[in-house]
Amino acid sequence: MRFLAEILLSGLAIGAIYGIIAIGFAVIYKTTGLVNFAQGEIAMIVAYIAWTISTTLSGNVFVVTGGALVAAVLLGLVIERVVMRPMLGEPVFSTVMVTIALAVILRSSINFIWDAYPQALNLGVGRDIVRVGAVGMRTGQIAVIVMLLALLAGFWLFFRYSRYGIAMRAVAGDDRTALLMGISTGRVHAVAWAASAAISGIAGIFFAITYDVSPAMYEIGLKSFPATILGGLDAVIGSGFGGLLIGVAENLAGGYLGSGTKEIAGFAMIIVILMVRPFGLFGQRDIERV
Repeated sequence: MRFLAEILLSGLAIGAIYGIIAIGFAVIYKTTGLVNFAQGEIAMIVAYIAWTISTTLSGNVFVVTGGALVAAVLLGLVIERVVMRPMLGEPVFSTVMVTIALAVILRSSINFIWDAYPQALNLGVGRDIVRVGAVGMRTGQIAVIVMLLALLAGFWLFFRYSRYGIAMRAVAGDDRTALLMGISTGRVHAVAWAASAAISGIAGIFFAITYDVSPAMYEIGLKSFPATILGGLDAVIGSGFGGLLIGVAENLAGGYLGSGTKEIAGFAMIIVILMVRPFGLFGQRDIERV
């Protein structure tokens, strides 16, 4: 019973990281109709920036996270303005291929700017062990679950009540009509990319604090993508819960069926779910998929 509890709690922790990145996927798709396959690489870059700040300027957790998230927002704005905006109006397949090329470039930049060795982001927080019943968890694992729930609540309120949230929903529904209504689609797209980069950056920082920073970090983006599909590409809240489901499923498969099945558990789950609900658990039936 204790083994099962350990698997479930650790699965929720890694699933929360998947869920946060999945929210980033969904924010971009909900606003622009595109899938950004560089989401995991953005999380990795922001984590490396946080590590650089901690080793060169200050190890204060607020300075490190604040500086890294500012860098994430700037990175998102640069990507939107320099890379994605010129692709407006181009075929969706071409635009998606641009995000894949961007992912490869960001991934390769790690070895040029930093190195290929794992690094520890030691901010004095996140690695202490606390007891949850009979199971020990790192404080960083508990904090990332709380962060996911806070983001889910925040985005629900944002899309439901804020002017920008309503504008983003309008642009997602029909960008031409939104433009005629006086909504700046370019500005909305820029905000979406900046927000998505910051969200992925939060996941990257939590992963680095709890575990390590390494060039293999981009894989959390690949593992988060099934969470977005599971929850629904256009469902921001559903994507977050999808991350929790994928994290638990991976740990259960790895713990009871062997470590080899852990890598494919998430993808196997979405195959089963999509056969029943092609639009995801929380997605809209009429969305178009890439």
